[in-house]
Amino acid sequence: MAGTTKYTQFIALAPELVWGVLGDLEQWPEWNPGVRDVRMHGPVAVGATGDYLPNGNLSARIHGRFGEPFTVTTVDPNRELSIEQPEPAGTMHLTWRLTPVDGGTELTQELRFTGPSAGAARAVVRPFIETDARVNFSRLARLAGLVPADDALTVVIAGGTGALGLQVAADLTCRGQRVTLLTRRRNRALPFRQTEWDGRSIGAWAAELREPGRLAVINLAGKLVDCRPTERNVAELRSSRVDSTTALVAAAGLRETPVDYWIQASTTAIWSDAGETRCTETTPLPTGLPQMTGVAQPWEEAFDPARAAHWTILRTSIVLDPDAPALKRLGQLTKAGLGGRVGPGDQWFSWIHIEDWLAIVRGALGLDPELTLPDGILVAATEFPVRNSELMATLRRTLRRPPAPPTPTAMLTVGAVFLRTDPALGLTGRHATSEILPKAGFQFRYPTLDEALTDLFPTA
Repeated sequence: MAGTTKYTQFIALAPELVWGVLGDLEQWPEWNPGVRDVRMHGPVAVGATGDYLPNGNLSARIHGRFGEPFTVTTVDPNRELSIEQPEPAGTMHLTWRLTPVDGGTELTQELRFTGPSAGAARAVVRPFIETDARVNFSRLARLAGLVPADDALTVVIAGGTGALGLQVAADLTCRGQRVTLLTRRRNRALPFRQTEWDGRSIGAWAAELREPGRLAVINLAGKLVDCRPTERNVAELRSSRVDSTTALVAAAGLRETPVDYWIQASTTAIWSDAGETRCTETTPLPTGLPQMTGVAQPWEEAFDPARAAHWTILRTSIVLDPDAPALKRLGQLTKAGLGGRVGPGDQWFSWIHIEDWLAIVRGALGLDPELTLPDGILVAATEFPVRNSELMATLRRTLRRPPAPPTPTAMLTVGAVFLRTDPALGLTGRHATSEILPKAGFQFRYPTLDEALTDLFPTA
């Protein structure tokens, strides 16, 4: 069996500059920290061999002792580089392709496994080769000489060390923008400028909002919603969002002029369990403040549009990404034979592919000359939501799993206690789409769930 995954990223450099780093395999560890060391046995050419060590003590010892050398199978300067690494009862095939595009290069990394051990080999190797691929590409771009231009946008990302924050930071870095992460704890392994803050009060970090030149704020700060729905946790969900937004608004108030662009994160869960209601940017919020409405509504209200020349309240649906916890959990359950509908199965699942979400963010920051988005609330969701039963059926089809029995509501509720999560995440939903994106001419790269999951999961 074979499994192939691809990661593609635009880099604002000519292919020959990207190749200057990519084509030197001994520089691989410098832009992918999952690789500890590479030693070529000769110049990089077809038929040349070399050894690499994964960056894990046990894995490095095992691979260093038993691993065979890899072989370079393709060298097309400025276009393609491939290697093959023998695995027990199989082979790893790794390819990088460079495609010249307007303004730079599209870099694609393709990882494929063949042979009887393909599944096991992927599980062992993937954490070292593929994890944080977009962040790794931003390291490669820096090594290749990419620096922000004088007129680059400075983007301050609150909550920038979270899953979405790292994705957008890496994407913007690869496109030549300046990025600063506001974080409660600095992570020295990340290739981005970081400033510590407490997410509640004005401090030295506020100077980041007074940098000269064009400035954008992306506020993604907030406690993860994957937790038990206790009164204390719900209060923390709310305060972590409201307090951080209030602090950012206050810091922006110290500027002489408004911030040029502001993306204020929110969620389509603001409509709570919307049943059959078709939710768009103008759909009224439910009354009585159900759980997530009671979190998201004050979150949005804490933002002050007067602090920005251009602003977007981005109500994001479930973002489908290979490293996202929600998709990982669904994939694991499906592979384990538990891919049947959840509860009644008729609850709506609104979603968006990570590539489309990043494209919307770039549009909201004024970085896409072909896309102009109006100020205001914007729903980040594909035009084709699905019901839970269709979601699970598509997952089974993509992962080539047979029909599976449903997961009863009672079983999910009990399981959520052990997993320390909220059963409402699987039992409730909403049909959320955007009226604004189609009018603005936005084209989804992955409009349907079939297309999105085929891209995100290895093909068998």
